[in-house]
Amino acid sequence: MSRVWNFSAGPATLPEEVLKQAAEEMLDWRGKGLSVMEMSHRSPEYTEIFEHAKRGLVDLLSIPETHDVLFMQGGAVGMNAIVPMNLLRGFDAAAFVNTGSWSKKTAKEFAKYGRADVVLSNDADLGQFKAGSYVPDCGALVDSLKSKKYAYLHFCDNETIGGVEFNGQIEQIANQLAFPVVSDMSSNILSRPIDWNCHGLVYGGAQKNIGPAGVTLVVIEKRLLGRSIDHCPSAFDFATVAENGSMYNTPPTYAIYIAGLVFDWLKRKGGVAWAQAEAQRKSALLYKTIDDSQFYTSPVRPEDRSKMNVPFVLADESLNARFLSDAANRGLVQLKGHKSVGGMRASIYNAMPYEGVLALTEFMREFEKEVA
Repeated sequence: MSRVWNFSAGPATLPEEVLKQAAEEMLDWRGKGLSVMEMSHRSPEYTEIFEHAKRGLVDLLSIPETHDVLFMQGGAVGMNAIVPMNLLRGFDAAAFVNTGSWSKKTAKEFAKYGRADVVLSNDADLGQFKAGSYVPDCGALVDSLKSKKYAYLHFCDNETIGGVEFNGQIEQIANQLAFPVVSDMSSNILSRPIDWNCHGLVYGGAQKNIGPAGVTLVVIEKRLLGRSIDHCPSAFDFATVAENGSMYNTPPTYAIYIAGLVFDWLKRKGGVAWAQAEAQRKSALLYKTIDDSQFYTSPVRPEDRSKMNVPFVLADESLNARFLSDAANRGLVQLKGHKSVGGMRASIYNAMPYEGVLALTEFMREFEKEVA
């Protein structure tokens, strides 16, 4: 059976080159006679794999010496609890920008540990755009937060479900704030450069742009280490994890190995600059197909549209099931939108080739003609 075009939001499609290499090395990694899955995480062989993966990420994102890279577990949902436990010492509150499902879940989880102040939200309609479909104006945040004492300001850079993505609005004000910025970049990390001067902590689950589910990336400014509350579990204490080189407990070894292969693949392609250009090219093609149509609609304000997750709706929702069935017959799968919003969603992460998006847009135009 030939491979399909997989538009899943996560776990997501992986580069075919990576899967082939992993298959070749499954039983025997580089002549060592065992699989990576079987290696001790403290063995010289696995240490080489781990350090290679870490260097690959540092190189791709130009992570400076001021920040530490941690490979952890728990996903972004776990980080909703782990981050406050690590940064709340001396504070009783944090600020949150809510732009969709994931940022709201983060604020709700934080409320178990401190006061979650939502300082900006897109919960109200904005002209023709419905609540949740745009990035709110961040310009007034500097003045409104000037006298506040928060542990940090949190935002979700790309809302996977709603398809809303920031375009540097928080970075533009980050250095004017009296507290660090924490960002969930689960679904758009490695798709554009990151200005590390503006980010105290970046975290994200791997299963979208990095590799398989199981490993969670944390990049934290070193000055923020050591701020954990007393009852933070040792295995989740960033300072402890950093001191032990992400080996305080057994890390998700195989997921880190695959992530390292993905980093190698991305370097061969041209790095984050290539990924950014491809994200623009792929998303522009898909959004143009939607905007040129009388049958498909994007609910997101154009300037805030995600380049990773593209939600769209059909003019006749009774045709949703047929659309998904016909698409699957063409090898286009995982296009159903999240249950909370309905419609369709095409996730076009780094590993989704332009040819896959082209195949989707060709199908969309043909389907529109058939049902018109």
